[in-house]
Amino acid sequence: MDNPVPPPAAGPWPRRRDRHGRGMRGPIAPPQVPLAASRADTFAGLVEDSVERLERRWPQLADIDFLVLEVPRLDGGGPWSDEAVPLGRSVPARDGRPARVVIYRRPVEIRTKGRDERAALVHEVVVEQVAELLGLTPETVDPRYGED
Repeated sequence: MDNPVPPPAAGPWPRRRDRHGRGMRGPIAPPQVPLAASRADTFAGLVEDSVERLERRWPQLADIDFLVLEVPRLDGGGPWSDEAVPLGRSVPARDGRPARVVIYRRPVEIRTKGRDERAALVHEVVVEQVAELLGLTPETVDPRYGED
C-alpha cells in the first residue's frame, strides 16, 4: 500500500494542538476568580484577615509569626490528649526566635460546614492562641469573642 500523504514532520517547536486538533487545554478558571484559589490559599486568607483585624487593636502582634499547617504533629509537637485534636497552638518566643501561632487547617475545616462558619472558627482559634501568648483572656483580646 502506497500512502500518498506523508506523516507530519516533527520539528523543534512546541506542540500547538493536541492530537484531536482542538488546541491545548488551559486553566479551568482565570487566576482572579475565587474558583482558582486552592483550599489552603483560601484558609490562609482567613487567617490573615483575622490577624489583620486583631493587629488594629494589638500592634505588638506584628512581632508574632502566624503559620498554617495541615494537621498537628504526633511526635511531640505539643501536648494533647487522644480525645481531642487541637485546632491551634501557640509557641512562646525563645532563643532569638519570635513567638508563633500555628493554626491547623484540616481539623478546622472538618468542624465547619461553610465559609462563614469556617471564618468564625478560625478567628476564635487565633484569638484563643494570641490570648494564651499575651497572658490575657480571649474576651480582652477581642471583645466580640464568643458572640455569634
